[in-house]
Formats: sequence, structure tokens, C-alpha cells
Amino acid sequence: MNKVIEMRGIVKNYQMGELEVRALRGIDLEIVSGEFVAIMGASGSGKSTLMNIIGCLDVHSEGEYYLDGENIQDMEADDFAEIRNVKIGFVFQGFNLLARTTALENVELPLLYNKSVKMREVVTKAEAALKLVGLGDRMDHDPSQLSGGQQQRVAIARALVNNPALILADEPTGNLDSRTSVEVMKLFQDLNDKGITIVLVTHERDIAEYAQRKVVLKDGHKIEDSPITKRRIAATDLQNIPEEG
Repeated sequence: MNKVIEMRGIVKNYQMGELEVRALRGIDLEIVSGEFVAIMGASGSGKSTLMNIIGCLDVHSEGEYYLDGENIQDMEADDFAEIRNVKIGFVFQGFNLLARTTALENVELPLLYNKSVKMREVVTKAEAALKLVGLGDRMDHDPSQLSGGQQQRVAIARALVNNPALILADEPTGNLDSRTSVEVMKLFQDLNDKGITIVLVTHERDIAEYAQRKVVLKDGHKIEDSPITKRRIAATDLQNIPEEG
């Protein structure tokens, strides 16, 4: 299968005054197309640093990183913005939606910066992404008119709209109650069933258990890389979780 992520000996050093801090200490990681992988670790483990490198938000100090077959090391700085827009769909804890902009317009934004998408395709693609996440009837709503779970669905639609090689979700349930968190994880499972590759960064063990595979970091080292018996989320599971607030 196609390797979406291939990392060999990834090291990341930070200079803090005269002190050099080694955040990652030789990480090897492969993720193939269609996997659903959770990256875990306590504060200071290196998981946020690894996420930033995977997402091309930061560059590694040593090692090799291939994203969808392309060597990141060989790329110019100007290429990274296009990679982040087209190759990677980001989902953040804080949703990061534009406040006075409709759900549809929020989802359209990445398409406007994709040179391969024609203007006449923008609305159609954005509408299709919103329908995929179950918000076909909320396209004209501003974020303030949507619940937290609906806002995160808009963010997921925005991440999907360019058909990226990878969805990178950073603590996507961090601002959600228990029931809504499970609803969002069910959406991720459904999207993964359609072949979408997902990397989930979380410190919540119960959330990680909804993935297929778990990678655990500690002190910059990968200490575990193991399969998970995937917990399927059914409608009855949601009914058993009380609504909060």
C-alpha cells in the first residue's frame, strides 16, 4: 500500500539560549494509506513536535521524512504552504473557524488557494464536504449558530475539501463534552471506512482507543507502536452517554 508517511531517524533539536534541547530522538514511523493512527504521550513527550513535523509546520533537524512519496527535505520554503493546504487537512481543538463567515464559506477557503481547483468547482466541492459530515442543512449558518460538535464537523469538512493525503487532528475532542466527543470520533471512523488516512494526536487514552493503531512517545523516543482492536461506535453507544451541560 501507498506510504503516506515515512520517517527515518527523525531528530528535532531546539536551541534555548546555550542549552540544546532534543525533543525527538530518532523516530521511525510509517503510516500507509487508509490507516487510523493515534499518537499519544504525556506533556514533554515530543508528540506535539512530531505532529508539527508531520504537518509541515516545523522541520526536523536530522533524518528523512517522505510525505505521500515526496521528500520534505528537498522542498523550498515556498512549497510548504501549498503542501499544508493540499496534502494535509488540519483539524484543531479550537475549531479555528472564521466567526462572521458561513459554514459553506469556511469550507470553501482551502479551495481558493488550490491552483488545481477551478472557481466554478468551489461551491460544489464545499457543499459535498459539508454533506459528507452531516451538515447539508447547516451550510448558511455562522459558527455562533452552531453547537461545538457542529463547529468541529465544519472544521473536518474544511480539512477534507481538498481531498488530502492525510487528515491530521490535534486534540479534536478537547473542547467537547463526552457525548459530542464520541459523535466526532464516530465521524472519524466513518471517514476512515471510506479510505481516508487519519492521524489523531491526543492525550486521552479513551479517545485513542477508537483508532486502529497507537503510537506512544516518551522523552522523545517511540516506546510503543501497536494495533488496537478497533472500538466501533454504534447509535446505541451514543444513546448511553448522557448529554452534558
